[in-house]
Amino acid sequence: MTTLRLRPEDPADEAPVARVLAGAFARPDVATPPEVGLVDELRRSEDWIPELAMVAEYGGEVVGYALLTRVRVRADDSAYSALALGPVAVAPHRQRIGHGTAVVQAALDAATELDEQLVVVLGDPNFYRRFGFSRADRMGLTSPWSGLGEPWQALVLPPVGEEPAPPQGEVVFPPPWSKV
Repeated sequence: MTTLRLRPEDPADEAPVARVLAGAFARPDVATPPEVGLVDELRRSEDWIPELAMVAEYGGEVVGYALLTRVRVRADDSAYSALALGPVAVAPHRQRIGHGTAVVQAALDAATELDEQLVVVLGDPNFYRRFGFSRADRMGLTSPWSGLGEPWQALVLPPVGEEPAPPQGEVVFPPPWSKV
């Protein structure tokens, strides 16, 4: 019986991850979806956290991907660390059978183990609600996507100890995100 294996990405996964992203985000108007370039640029940035780039492998094939990278929450004169979830992708031939849910949960579990506190995402509320995400604007978080309403979401990760409340303010994404 073949099982789904969830693990951090390793360097040999770069091409298979690019194929998964290209398949999941394929559009007739572009040869290569911008999400492929986004991941490549994030890999080379200071915002990359190798333990939070998760792949789902089935039968030796990379079939899913979920990435968490560093963002900042600017509040008054301070900045706080948080994470952005995305891109999340599943190979078209393996969609709608739980691989996306599994790889996102693995990434969120890994972030919790690293004592991360806050994750933001722009995506389908029906999908992300299952992990506990809710409207980010109602949590006092703004971004270039705040005006989209429900798709702009945030999740406070389970605290490990006595953690302060998550920051409120403007979420600042690293430069590669401006190309998506």
